[in-house]
Amino acid sequence: MSRIAGQDLPDHKKVPYALRYIFGVGPKIADDVVKKARINPDKRANELSSEEVTKIQAALDQIMIEGDLRREINDNISRLKRIHAYRGLRHMAGLPVRGQRTRSNARTKRGAKKTIGALSKEAATKVEETKSTK
Repeated sequence: MSRIAGQDLPDHKKVPYALRYIFGVGPKIADDVVKKARINPDKRANELSSEEVTKIQAALDQIMIEGDLRREINDNISRLKRIHAYRGLRHMAGLPVRGQRTRSNARTKRGAKKTIGALSKEAATKVEETKSTK
């Protein structure tokens, strides 16, 4: 199993697809890295020699990936929160940031649905009694 940028690459996948398991490496960057390292794109990750892994690592060193990229993203979000930008406020509230509607969707960001309904008179009196005894 090859280990590049602190990430284990799956052995059975071709190199351009295996590189996508690294945070910050997508299809375009993976193809560019394979071309820059002059590696056959049809080669599997377990067939890579140590020289080829070193070439890939050298090509990836010029790109912001994994920890550095995560830190950069978190710094950007914390800056937005600190200056109280609209996007920062949306991050703080746990709501969608990029203008998506929240009336009917946004379940992923807002969490599970909580039904708030009318109480019957008996349940309302029980709630009032418990509040008054405390």
